[in-house]
Amino acid sequence: MHAGWSGLTDHRRPFGVWGLIALALFCTCSPARAEPFIGQFELKTLESTPGGFEFQSQNAWSRGQPARRIASGADGIEFDENAVVRERYALELEMGFTSLLKMRLGAEFEKERLDAPAAIEQANDFDDLSLTEIGIEMIAVLAPRDGDGAGFGVVAEIEGPVDQEESNHLTLGGIVEFQSARWFAAVVPMFVHAFGGDAEDGESIDDKWDFAYAAQLTYTFCESWSLALESYGTADRLGSTGRPSTAARHFGDFNQHRAGPVLYYTYAFGASRRERMSSGSDSGTDEEGAGATLTIGLGLLEGLNENTADHTLKLSIEVDF
Repeated sequence: MHAGWSGLTDHRRPFGVWGLIALALFCTCSPARAEPFIGQFELKTLESTPGGFEFQSQNAWSRGQPARRIASGADGIEFDENAVVRERYALELEMGFTSLLKMRLGAEFEKERLDAPAAIEQANDFDDLSLTEIGIEMIAVLAPRDGDGAGFGVVAEIEGPVDQEESNHLTLGGIVEFQSARWFAAVVPMFVHAFGGDAEDGESIDDKWDFAYAAQLTYTFCESWSLALESYGTADRLGSTGRPSTAARHFGDFNQHRAGPVLYYTYAFGASRRERMSSGSDSGTDEEGAGATLTIGLGLLEGLNENTADHTLKLSIEVDF
């Protein structure tokens, strides 16, 4: 522990000591945030259809959150900067321009842990559910995958907080897919750069780089049902990138990792535009009886280390039309 610091988690000290610390809290400012980047729990894909649309609702609820670390020193109170979200609801619309290029627009609503609690007793409390981020994403398919075989593409995404107080994020990554009969595998490695936002007095904006990933192994039982093993994670701060805040220097990095099964059900309301185009029957005009494809995924992701919530329930709803 750094010299001049004391204190552990928020419920291991007698009330009298915390009372004195609480008084000091009002004389301190919250440092610039440096929490790890935690993306949505979904796989980016290489499938792109000219004129095709896909609506997505990606939702997650977490329980068994890691306890917040707290320390006191000569300059006041510091809270750890781990990323802790109890609820997340993301709405996205994907548009295919060509078979090799597509774009996605999205917004996220989150119930986050308080950044700067007004009292020690609120260290593990959560803010109200609110719109937190909006983003835009582009995916370019460099090597298309047609049925069995491998495919490769790249993704670039910019996300920004609506209040512009926390950092924006630029994500650059690759998409690798492979299919063999009923088996499908995909991995999406990403580098995430934090930039912009506000910094408190005496702190610098932490323009660090994180590494994030998403991976999936799926077995398709039939046309409607498939079971996937999915994993999502983040390595917080690559090397010595960025300018760590006082709290980040004291508490260190917060890597997060999750994995678990997800069951998917697909229902076709009729021949979708994507299916009609692949079969050569789409004339470019609306056809009577043309429908959409609905895919619902439900799964449980288990935290793999102490920085990650113990349980995360994932619900995804996708409509392809």
